[in-house]
Amino acid sequence: MSEFTRGYLAEAVATLQQIDPDAIEAVVAIIEDVRANGGRVFFLGVGGSAANASHAVNDFRKIAEVEAYAPTDNIAELTARTNDDGWETVFVEWLRVSRLSSKDLVFVLSVSGGDQERGLSLNIIAALDFARKAGSRIAGIIGDSSGYTARVADACVIIPSVNREHVTPHSEGFQAVVWHLMVSHPRLKRAPTKWETAT
Repeated sequence: MSEFTRGYLAEAVATLQQIDPDAIEAVVAIIEDVRANGGRVFFLGVGGSAANASHAVNDFRKIAEVEAYAPTDNIAELTARTNDDGWETVFVEWLRVSRLSSKDLVFVLSVSGGDQERGLSLNIIAALDFARKAGSRIAGIIGDSSGYTARVADACVIIPSVNREHVTPHSEGFQAVVWHLMVSHPRLKRAPTKWETAT
């Protein structure tokens, strides 16, 4: 095995060991409450995190029976809003039309979590400002403890950085680990997964 491969796997182990279980439990508690009160979960992500958002929507709907959506799953609306009104508007306008309310949760999957000064994920920042005004709760799985999501979220899981050269792959990779933990959590899981019941 190459030195790089060994090193990357060692980083993954170190990252996993530093994720805060209490932060995960806090997000699980919010999702449980949102579901119990008829709220919805809106997953926001860009790039690889958008793909993760789509996957998370599937798992939360199918396994945890949580009403969940990802704006990036509607490519027609996403591109229309980008073309007509600008990239920064795509999430906030989607949430506005969806009548985001205090019963709902905005769940961010992101590396930066948004950073106004560096011009990172400004569409997420706009959406979170809108969510705060609507009184909805905010959660996230992000890779930067100084990002906007970490500052404004009710609960947030930080994927720690053990190598600044690999922040993005570890952040996006561990998003999947964490949300799979959540949908498997006894407080959230309602439906069996096919493979385990078939073997």
